[in-house]
Amino acid sequence: MTRIAETFARLKSQDRKAFVAFVMAGDPGPEVSLELICGLPDAGVDVIEMGMPFTDPMADGPAIQLAGQRALEAGQTMDRTLDMVRSFREKNTTTPIVLMGYYNPIYSRGVSTFLQEAQSAGVDGLIVVDLPPEEDEELCLPALEVGVDFIRLATPTSDAKRLPAVLTNTSGFVYYVSITGITGSAEANAEAIAPEITRIKSSTDLPVCVGFGIKSPETATAIAKIADGAVVGSAIVERIGRGEKVDDVLAFVKTLADAVHEA
Repeated sequence: MTRIAETFARLKSQDRKAFVAFVMAGDPGPEVSLELICGLPDAGVDVIEMGMPFTDPMADGPAIQLAGQRALEAGQTMDRTLDMVRSFREKNTTTPIVLMGYYNPIYSRGVSTFLQEAQSAGVDGLIVVDLPPEEDEELCLPALEVGVDFIRLATPTSDAKRLPAVLTNTSGFVYYVSITGITGSAEANAEAIAPEITRIKSSTDLPVCVGFGIKSPETATAIAKIADGAVVGSAIVERIGRGEKVDDVLAFVKTLADAVHEA
């Protein structure tokens, strides 16, 4: 089993839901970013999503776009992102790390080279938002071959005709995008989402986690009650952008993690 599968299996045995936290690698600078990432497990984070900074993040709202800009301006590169994973793994060998971003930086590096380095560094999964199922041979299938999960996004527009294609070759978990739009643009509505989660779970045995639009512990609780996990990104990244201290950001993360775990 992969680290992601082991984590969800353990949480299921404990009758708990997963809390997934997104932070941008290198934001606001390499030292602070690594300190924050290393502190996430103790704050209750079950799966860490690390953003790979990119100059043209088409699916991201202002908060995550600005996080990527701060990281790039601070000198973040793919080498540094992978080095962060390696440094994290020196202290933590159990918490899954998922790299989230866009295909261009991976393509530029070379798929084989990237996958070899990512797997060696300790990356467990990938979310690449601009690669549809029709392009699985580009990255998805090679990732699966080296034991790196490929996590696909399902959306409110993934109808009965499209959903089977979305679920094909997906592994780790399914990431359900709760809103139509960019990250951080609206508040998720658990009541409206519940039928969609039921529909997706009827078509797959994979855990389904909900992201986009979860900004508070209250919303995180509501989402965790209907899904296998909740993903929070913009609400965390906004605090980093305001210059909050690492301890204060982690304290906020813990309120979200506690809310999910107590759902």
